[in-house]
Amino acid sequence: MTYEGVLTKMKTEMGSPVQYYLVFENDFLHMNQLLDKTVGITFLKYQCLHCGLEKKIFRQGFCYDCFYEIPQAADWIMKPELSKAHLDIEERDLAYEQSVQLRPHVVYLANSSNVKVGVTRKTQIPTRWIDQGAHEAIAIVEVPNRYLAGIAEMALKEHVSDKTNWRTMLKNEIEDENLVSWRDKLKPYLPDEVQPYFLGSSTETQIDFPVLQYPNKLRTLNLEKAPYYEGILKGIKGQYLLFEDNTVFNVRANEGCVVSVSVR
Repeated sequence: MTYEGVLTKMKTEMGSPVQYYLVFENDFLHMNQLLDKTVGITFLKYQCLHCGLEKKIFRQGFCYDCFYEIPQAADWIMKPELSKAHLDIEERDLAYEQSVQLRPHVVYLANSSNVKVGVTRKTQIPTRWIDQGAHEAIAIVEVPNRYLAGIAEMALKEHVSDKTNWRTMLKNEIEDENLVSWRDKLKPYLPDEVQPYFLGSSTETQIDFPVLQYPNKLRTLNLEKAPYYEGILKGIKGQYLLFEDNTVFNVRANEGCVVSVSVR
């Protein structure tokens, strides 16, 4: 069987284990069903996720022009503390910025390779945690806009990491942490305007990923350098496909690539 389409990050459903779906325009693949099967990936061309043109992808699935023009790629996406919609200040498109920024956001702790702090819209939980490959996570605060979440994250970054070691995460070289204890330990460092939103009774969420075999070495599949790859799928974690020969493929990092996927 062969499937063709433009890559976007895999859709997920919380379960034991997490269920993964690779969705194309006219078809989809339930990736859990491909474990222990031979999967081939062929790079065909680029297609910007915004304008739809065949232009080389720059970042986040967008071509260079779109990345620097559309609100979906503005600085506040990666740096929520730069959000200004709550002040009615436009960066690229105020209506869009208000629709995203002026919604409940959660600051959380996730353990993917180490305990890290992060920000996401409330509607993206637990999707955000799954995408990061976290095997456990906990919400710390729930605030009414992205700006408050951003300044809370900035304050906590002084005391806990905001980065995931993707290599450690994919090798599953992880330790369980008491995230309730971490939550309570970090509370005093939250900004005063965020303190009323502290979630003092939040509990840990445990996440189980569909992995039959973790890699002991890592070889990243780069579609530009190797436009065709074939291997036996052994697991899915975060947004990575894990293959028997230690090759790992980051689906999200290849958004905007049109590919053909074969299964046998």
